Amino acid sequence: MQLSIVIPLLNEEQSIIELYNWIAQVLRSNSFSYEIIFIDDGSTDNSWEAVESLSKKDDRVKGIKFNRNYGKSQALHAGFLKAQGEVVITMDADLQDNPEEIPELYRMVKEENYDLVSGWKKKRYDNVLSKNLPSKLFNAAARKTSGVKLHDFNCGLKAYKKAVIKNIDVYGEMHRYIPVLAKNSGFIKITEKEVQHQARKYGKTKFGIERFINGFLDLLSIWFLSKFGRRPMHLF
Repeated sequence: MQLSIVIPLLNEEQSIIELYNWIAQVLRSNSFSYEIIFIDDGSTDNSWEAVESLSKKDDRVKGIKFNRNYGKSQALHAGFLKAQGEVVITMDADLQDNPEEIPELYRMVKEENYDLVSGWKKKRYDNVLSKNLPSKLFNAAARKTSGVKLHDFNCGLKAYKKAVIKNIDVYGEMHRYIPVLAKNSGFIKITEKEVQHQARKYGKTKFGIERFINGFLDLLSIWFLSKFGRRPMHLF
């Protein structure tokens, strides 16, 4: 199988069918062999019913359901365990990531031999004060701390070699720092691709200020493990 598309979601019932149709059209037109894995992270709407309906019509659609909300990192971890494709693409379920980017992301991994290709939403349609500016600060801190030179660590649209997602553990709020986890695991061929960002079409963002706090603490954890993981007493 060439591609696994891993999509964590929370209360996105309005977008799931439309997203599936868009992804399937792109993948079929490019003759990919693929699977689409939806991970329902404790939705309280009819998201799971939409996933079940799709899986009954198309056996390439797989679903994982959490009984409560565990967070995006845990959802991605579950999807990574299940994924079988040679290249694994992650994307958000809110239609803000463009499936038309998938063929080029796949090509960069397979033909240019990148371990990880991270999307860069250079032009964004998010709220400037609540999301854009804080994201820029976190990206700058992550670059400085990790040495991984990416503009947009938190972009949900990424492509990975299968070996990468099978050799990292994603937990807490670590999903935003997967490139750092990959680098620490020896996967150093990492790059980025400028991708198109779509304005949210349905529902509302699940983003809150507490995610910045948790993300900052996880960044400190990564920094500590990177610098002192083998010799923790050296910190003191």
